[in-house]
Formats: sequence, C-alpha cells, structure tokens
Amino acid sequence: MNTNIKFAVITSLLIMGQSLYAQKYKTDIPASLVIPDKIESRIGTLNFKDGFPDDKTVEKVYDNLDFSRALIAFMNTMPGASQVAQRKGIREFGPDNGTVIIFETLMDSKSLFLTANTESMYALGWLNLKEGPIVVESPPNTLGLVDDFWFHYVTDLGLAGPDKGKGGKFIFVPPGYKGKIPTGYFVFKPKTYNLLFGTRGFVVNGDTKSTAENIKKNLRIYPLSKAANPSKTNFVNVSGKSFSTIHSMDYNFFKEINEVVQEESNDAMDPETLGLLASIGIEKGKPFNPDERMKKILTEAASVGNATARANAYRSRLTESFFFPNSAWGTCFIGGSYLFEHEGVRLLDARSYMFFYATGITPAMAIQKVGAGSAYAAAFVDAEKKPFDGGKTYHLHLPPNIPAKQFWSVVLYDNQTRSMLQTDQQFPSVSSQKKETVMNNDGSVDLYFGPKAPTGKEGNWVQTVSDKGWSIILRLYGPQQSWFDKSWKPGEIEEMK
Repeated sequence: MNTNIKFAVITSLLIMGQSLYAQKYKTDIPASLVIPDKIESRIGTLNFKDGFPDDKTVEKVYDNLDFSRALIAFMNTMPGASQVAQRKGIREFGPDNGTVIIFETLMDSKSLFLTANTESMYALGWLNLKEGPIVVESPPNTLGLVDDFWFHYVTDLGLAGPDKGKGGKFIFVPPGYKGKIPTGYFVFKPKTYNLLFGTRGFVVNGDTKSTAENIKKNLRIYPLSKAANPSKTNFVNVSGKSFSTIHSMDYNFFKEINEVVQEESNDAMDPETLGLLASIGIEKGKPFNPDERMKKILTEAASVGNATARANAYRSRLTESFFFPNSAWGTCFIGGSYLFEHEGVRLLDARSYMFFYATGITPAMAIQKVGAGSAYAAAFVDAEKKPFDGGKTYHLHLPPNIPAKQFWSVVLYDNQTRSMLQTDQQFPSVSSQKKETVMNNDGSVDLYFGPKAPTGKEGNWVQTVSDKGWSIILRLYGPQQSWFDKSWKPGEIEEMK
C-alpha cells in the first residue's frame, strides 16, 4: 500500500472514530443566551471569540461600567453633597453646636441658596453629635426641621413638630449612645452624627425686628452635658452677605460625597448606595485617591450628571409632576410624598429633581392639607414651552380668590445657580405681603417679569437680565381647597410682544 493510500485510510479511520466518539450531550442553545463575535454599540465595537472578550473590549466595558456607576452615584447622592455645602457655608460664621446664622432682614439675592424665599426669616445651624447629645430649644411660632447628613428627615420643630408651635426642648442623640436621657425633652436618634437644623420665622406687616427677637431670645443650641449651665448661642446676622451653600457640579462633587462617607457610619446609608460608591473608589476608612484613568471617568460623569440633573428638572418627563394638562406649573413632590415613593417604588427622577433644585426635606413640604404649611408650583418655560429669556418681558395673571390663607409670593431664580436671580433689585419677588403690590378690583393680580417695568406696573414687576435665563416658584402659604381640587389655576406665563 503506497503512502497516499495509507494516509487516506488513516484519515478515514480518524473521521470514523470522531463520529464514533462524538460528544454525547449537545443541547440546542437558544440564541438569546449567546453573544455574537462582534457587537456595534454606543461604546464602540466589541469583539468576542466564542463568547470571550478581547483586551480592547474588556477595557471599553469596564470604562463604561465605571462611568455608569459614577453617573448614577452623582444623581442619587446629590442630597449628601448638598449637606456638605450647607455645612461649609454655615461654618464660615462659627463652629458647630452653637452658631446660628440668621437673616434678620430676610434673605436677598447676594446669598447663594437653592430656591430660598424672600418672605420668611431663616435661621440655620449645624449640629455635630460626635461628643454626645445636643439640645435644641425651639422658639414658638416658627417652622423648623432637622435633616441628617444624607438629607434624610429626622423631625420637624415648631408648628409642624411635636411642640405644636409652642416651643420646646429637643435632644438629638448620636448613634450608639448608651447614656441616660433626662425627661422633659422630645428625643430623636438620627443615624448620622452630623445634622442640619433650620427654622423659619414669620414676618407680620413687614416687622422683621420682632420676628428676629423671637428667634434670638428663644432659640438655643448646646450640648446636653452643659444643660445645667448652657453655653451661649452665637447669632450672626447674614442678611446681605455673599456666601454659598450650594454643592459642586464637577469632579469636586465626589470629594464632597467622600466627606459624608468618611464621617458617618455605614449604618447611616443603605448597602446598595454604599456599594455603588465603593465601586468608584469612595469607601469608608480608605483614601479617595483615584488614578488618572478613574479621575477622568469621574470628571466626565460629573459633567454628564450636571447636564442630566438640569434636563431632569427643567424639562421633566414626569407627566405626573405637572398640576394641569398642557401647563408649565409642576412639582417634584409627586403624590405628596416627601420620600419620593409611590406604591413602594422609589421615584428616582423626582428625588433628583428636588435635590438639584431645592433643599430641606420634611413631610410639611409635601403635605396636601387645607390651610396647613405651604404649596409650591415651579415653572421653567413660558406658555409656548420656551425657556424664559431675561431680555424679554413676560406677563402672569393670577385669577381672583388666590388660594392662600396667609399670603402668596412669586420668586425668580437663576437657571445656573438655582438661587435668587441677581439684578438691580435686592429681592427678586412679588408677594401679597408687599405694600407696593397692586391687586385688581376682582382680587386677581397681574405680574410682570422683564428688563424694564411696564409703565405703571413697577410694584408688580420683577427685573430680569438679558442673556440670563430664569425659573419661577409660586408659593401659597396656607393653601386652600381650590388649590388641591384644582378649581383654581394660575395663568401660564406669556411673552409680551
């Protein structure tokens, strides 16, 4: 037998052997379980050899995974970053547990605060429980709150709190505290050591002096250990002062979040969020020191997060957030939930909307109860769904019987800072409390927004600035039934041509 014939026979035997010993188990694999050799995606071409990724594919998918997690972390942890910024602003005027900044002649546009109002008298302090329980003596006839370092609600003080607006003593106990607590206090055990305290006083007939005196006379913050001889609370009048309490929207955002993680117990936040942060290098007890690759990813994620947060608020796709069909007036408190929940589901976009645009969290902000608290309606576009242009003039009509038992106001805000719009006007607002506001004979009111006041409308006008966008919040203090049943509706804001 020649060589060629031998080779042919051997080859045939081998083939026959393969057929004789073919694999015994070969399941028909559904196409949905496998990956193609090549995928064209938003992150580029991804290559696989029988399901195994090549080196460039691995690099791309990990970069994308880290970016995705950083972006979600940005959107979900804005509350914590906001608290870091507020603490920084308050600490400019004195130490924790005894410094209270107070706007004795109200807040104006010089101070950078997320959507604060021009009507209430704010007083703010930072509580730090590291050394033990802290006492807050709340003044009567105020509306206050305490939120933890992750911006979780702790309690109301004052009119919406357990003291029912009569004033009372509150104790805030640090995590794990084992000491005795005396009687006669409202006791709360937050999950974080760091807490924001804020309260609002109400001005009657323009008398800011008596409102400030009530707060300064009755508000006290001091350690429980000094209850027998309380240290003096230091009040600093910050009306008209330039300072910021707004968190970063760039790479520094992640540094701010790292402050919260390092200072607080992991028990203060859910494991899912902490795992998300750990995956991008923010983990308790470890330095936050991203390498060049990760810093680049975090920088881009913050930039996209900034853009996403703005789109989410200014161009909300949540139809449930709008009060009326085809209207610009809306809210982030969908369904009246301060927890941003509906039937056990977290409303992520609503929560991000809130903490990008505003600050402070309490059930009193979202409550839907006639005559209680206040109602808020925000608008970011005009009647034609176009963004407000500071170089143009607009008109807003509020129909008769405005549903506010106490008073109503409108305030304009800068689209960039979400703080009061800065112009030549100290207070970028109009309200029923201002003596210069002119009401129509039927109880309605016409308001104007633009670079110059229409002739004879100066008292009902808020100044704007060319090339500067703005948004608006309508506040109803002591909202009435016609607001909740929607039988009263504010007009849309129309450009005057």
